[in-house]
Amino acid sequence: MSDTLFTWIASLVKAVLVFAVLMSLVPLLIWLERKVVAWMQQRIGPNRCGPFGLLQPMADAVKLIIKENIIPAGVDRVTYYLAPILSIVPALAAFAVVPFGEPVTIFGRTVALQVADVNIGILYILALSSLAVYGVTLAGWSSNNKYSLLGALRSSAQMISYEIPIGLAVVSVVLMAGSLSLKAVVDLQRDSGYWLVFPQLISFIIFLIASNAELNRPPFDMAEAESELVAGFHTEYSGFRFAMFFMGEYVNLVTVSALATVMFLGGWHAPFGLPEIPIVWFLVKIFAFIIFYMWIRATLPRIRYDLLMAFGWKVLIPVGFLNLAMTAVVVTLAADRAMPLLTAVNVTLAVVVGAIIKIAGRRVERRAPRLAPVPEAGG
Repeated sequence: MSDTLFTWIASLVKAVLVFAVLMSLVPLLIWLERKVVAWMQQRIGPNRCGPFGLLQPMADAVKLIIKENIIPAGVDRVTYYLAPILSIVPALAAFAVVPFGEPVTIFGRTVALQVADVNIGILYILALSSLAVYGVTLAGWSSNNKYSLLGALRSSAQMISYEIPIGLAVVSVVLMAGSLSLKAVVDLQRDSGYWLVFPQLISFIIFLIASNAELNRPPFDMAEAESELVAGFHTEYSGFRFAMFFMGEYVNLVTVSALATVMFLGGWHAPFGLPEIPIVWFLVKIFAFIIFYMWIRATLPRIRYDLLMAFGWKVLIPVGFLNLAMTAVVVTLAADRAMPLLTAVNVTLAVVVGAIIKIAGRRVERRAPRLAPVPEAGG
């Protein structure tokens, strides 16, 4: 077998495996989120279909598949059909450049544990993440519904705004790695002994916040504000087309978690000198991020839209620019000591900002008006 043919076959097998794993994770994550949120909010969660409610996602899938697809009058049919596809395909395609292990040798040939080993992987992911907004916007515009259109406009403004902080956070990592390759970022963390979550703690926090906004998940789910917009951009979708939006959200969640793992937590490498089990550690870190996002969903209420936009433009973007400038100066003037210097600066800034927020929060609590206690029933 020629090397070219072997490369094509290996790429096809990896693409099929990654697609199968991602699509298999979707029902598991739906069940896990319901259970985690129920536990955090002292509820029961799904417990009827199968042991521990494990068959609930399957029951939901069957319901959505056999449910009648209702198409409202006056929709733009081509765009209406295309929007759900545009929501899920970029999320699946973005995972193609995410490495999840060291290259392995099969039949005497080296095979990279990623679908496509490209040297502009970070740029590729940023480009695909920008395409995700089209699915949301076109779904709202084509539905011929004012609530859908308002949800789409909210979401497009939010996603475009929060792409800038993500880009700034990622560029800071690129400056330290000196490459747009995700594998180069992992190799930097392995060779230096530093996970980039420490020298780039500010970028890490910005990435977590902005990626949550990009995912349209609480507390940034402005496009799906049920109390205001029914269901936002997918109000007029039903059946399997609605399920595609749902699947796209969870595939995006896995992709964002994998990207955060690769850029900030050392990728597939074990922490604290523990035994190296590449794919296992990679999955453990991904699920840690997923649980964190679920924790946020269960804890924080939806914030006001004007505050959401102001936070992105007036806080995250300036802080991202300052962090990028600081990283550029340190990498240029003290490249051999960049890791410890940036670690010290980032951790100190994070502690100071956290203390300021804590003190400001206590002052606000003291100044808040005290409400009279509600009398007990029968009292």
